[in-house]
Amino acid sequence: MAFWNEKAETLSRDEYAAIQLDGLRKSLRRVLSVPENRPRYAAAGISSADDVKSLDDLYRLPFLSKEDFRLSYPLGMCTVPRSELREIHMSSGSTGTPVVMGYTKNDLNQWAETMARCLTMAGLGQGDVFQIIPTFGLFNGGFGCYHGCRKAGLFAVPASSGNTERQIRLMRDFHVTGFCSVVSYVPRIIELLDAELASGGGDGDIKSLKVGIFGSETFSDKMRKRIEERLHIECFDIYGMTETGGIGTTGQDCKAHCGIHVWEDQYITEIVDPVTGEPVPDGEYGEVVFTSLTREAVPIIRYRTHDISRIVSRSRCACGRTSLRLDRITGRTDDMLIVKGVNFYPRQVEQALMEIPGVKDEFQIILEDRHGMLDVTINVEAEPGVTGHTVVKHLKERLGFTPKGDVFPVGSLPRTEGKAKRVIRRTLD
Repeated sequence: MAFWNEKAETLSRDEYAAIQLDGLRKSLRRVLSVPENRPRYAAAGISSADDVKSLDDLYRLPFLSKEDFRLSYPLGMCTVPRSELREIHMSSGSTGTPVVMGYTKNDLNQWAETMARCLTMAGLGQGDVFQIIPTFGLFNGGFGCYHGCRKAGLFAVPASSGNTERQIRLMRDFHVTGFCSVVSYVPRIIELLDAELASGGGDGDIKSLKVGIFGSETFSDKMRKRIEERLHIECFDIYGMTETGGIGTTGQDCKAHCGIHVWEDQYITEIVDPVTGEPVPDGEYGEVVFTSLTREAVPIIRYRTHDISRIVSRSRCACGRTSLRLDRITGRTDDMLIVKGVNFYPRQVEQALMEIPGVKDEFQIILEDRHGMLDVTINVEAEPGVTGHTVVKHLKERLGFTPKGDVFPVGSLPRTEGKAKRVIRRTLD
């Protein structure tokens, strides 16, 4: 198994604990250097980093939320002078004020380091060609991949998003071995390859590809298998968000595919009850909470991600890494859907649809609110012969309620270049 930083990736539990206690104190010291932050910590009995005597004191510290970031827009969370900033990225702000992440030179180095670990863990190394499909701009995806490629010595193809025909041509012309994108974009690539094969205009394959790295969206095991079999690649689930510093900062799964390795020398991971905020035992699902240990410009302490997962192991993995492993993200506390008394996530819908022969990758979940009564319609693309009755019956068996829905020809439902818009909400008079 290849490592980018074998020493840091194979530390003992005692070594991780020592690094985390020291890093927690450093992050707290930075946060408390901002006068506006002090009252919320004083309310918890914390006036200085010296009040943290052990990692158990972490639970005394208040949580941080996305709303805290938004209220501090643009740079109220920053703990360094603006003269030390070298870059910013931010969330799309589609649901409110954007979340801004600032970076010092050392923060950019940390991002490059964690991304290099992810790329190496996926089997990529010196001489491999990596196509970067996430956009370059305020969104962190494109630049995160680029920083990691430079650090790891890969040949970067900074394609950015869109123009699927060009994406395929670049992959072929430059013999791309790995690429990164949102997983919902891959069906677009597959559709063009299938059309090419059907028309006799090519072999419908990209022979150089061996690795696909996907982030920013949850996806089912069925979807992973479908992509791997069609493109003849190995899929990896990368983890990171604006608030932690960007794509890959928190971790990725390895070739053993038995959980997402979290870089424990960089972040403390908690799983808490989404309602009470109390820690839950390893193995139980809850909300993922991160504390950064090395970030300078915007360190985070007990940041509630809204992502739902569980700790599957703290033991040494078959790949040799010793960091704890998270289960793949099953959904978000804020995207859980409740219909007719049944709770479910979009990923569960995808998993169920992928079990139906002939059903393709595109689908929509349409929620219609009529005077407080919520109805759900699930539309899906499928090959001829698949009926709406078949789809609805299977969804009822898997989800526990009967949705409305219909089947559409392949290519009928709207496409997006970025994240797929799976859930559409409508209010009816």
